[in-house]
Amino acid sequence: MLALQPVETTIPTFRPDPITPDETAAMFRATLNLFDKWDLTDEQAATLLDMPLRSYRRWKADGPGRISRDGRARLSNLMGIHKALRILFTEVQRGYVWIRAGNAAFAGASALDVMLGGELTDIMRVRRYLDAERGGW
Repeated sequence: MLALQPVETTIPTFRPDPITPDETAAMFRATLNLFDKWDLTDEQAATLLDMPLRSYRRWKADGPGRISRDGRARLSNLMGIHKALRILFTEVQRGYVWIRAGNAAFAGASALDVMLGGELTDIMRVRRYLDAERGGW
């Protein structure tokens, strides 16, 4: 007969590897390129990154300073949106145009309108929608 064995009940602390400053700077540069493809104004870009316009313009010209955890999350989600659009649309330009098109999933607003709400959760909402559409995990 099988005997019951003790089970470890403590939950190990999960600590993902932090994003390095070099990786963060690379994500920032990629995001600047994406903003150019999306044809965003500096004001819109600053709103998406939740930073003052003056700081955004300085970072755009000279490279990023220290990026907060929230900033890294914003960059990561924006890159995830870009990735999902590249998977969903075989024609790259269609993905760039989709950002500004009205969408029934957002009550007729565009994905850009949703993201310009300024909260990290607004960007995450668009990413979750796209991940669901592409069957992502």
